[in-house]
Amino acid sequence: MASLVEQGEQVVVVHGGSTKVDETLERLGIDPEYVETPSGVVGRFTDETTMEVFEMAFGHLNTRLVAGLQSEGVDAVGLNGVDGKLLYGPRKSAVRVVEDGKKKIKRGDHSGTIKQVNGDLLESLLSDGYTPVAAPPMAGSEARSASEGSSGDEPREQVIPVNTDADRSAAAIAGELDATLVLLTDVEGVYEDPDDPATLIESVETSEEWAALEAAAEGFMGRKIMAAEEALSGGAPEVVVADANADTPILSALDGDGTHVQASAVQEADQ
Repeated sequence: MASLVEQGEQVVVVHGGSTKVDETLERLGIDPEYVETPSGVVGRFTDETTMEVFEMAFGHLNTRLVAGLQSEGVDAVGLNGVDGKLLYGPRKSAVRVVEDGKKKIKRGDHSGTIKQVNGDLLESLLSDGYTPVAAPPMAGSEARSASEGSSGDEPREQVIPVNTDADRSAAAIAGELDATLVLLTDVEGVYEDPDDPATLIESVETSEEWAALEAAAEGFMGRKIMAAEEALSGGAPEVVVADANADTPILSALDGDGTHVQASAVQEADQ
């Protein structure tokens, strides 16, 4: 990535850290809780304690990543989604889950849905020569009553850090900046047969190819494709799903490796 910046390219880095969160929870003796949504997606339930660990783990990773980039000559600046309301939207304090085959409402969640991206903040940093390094949590908005410190009878907004998906954060930022999105993962891209790397889907340009891509994406790859759709619908011209283990993963992805999805594929599918 440093070589891209040296060539004058403007780059925004967005990172996750679920593994680090799980490791930190284990060290603290806290068992993570996973829930299944009615659509079949399994994810971590972020209660108040888990949210504190989340902030700790992501802050540590962000600092280390910024230091590493600075060591390579990149003038990196670390941000989370709360800074300047970079990633902003309503908090979801309750989620729909499936337990023992029954649909239930589970309360106490600290997660949110991104509705706005502070593109001006990122553009200002980029124009001044900085490389933003961003990560969750996001700025979650919820109403509070007058008795909780607001003046008058109208409820005032309260902003709290809440969890959000890193890939979807990257998608929201790419859409806001009309930028190409590179999603790195632990395989070479999306495979027609998830167990056979020889079936790599290299290019997706039409609605038919998009439908085939969605059908092929299973498990964690389904989340990548969901993020890809959000980025392309939001303004990104292209999304590349590529191998994080390549010698130069970002350069390799931009040079043609991985699965390249064009905005035209999603636009046709939406018509």
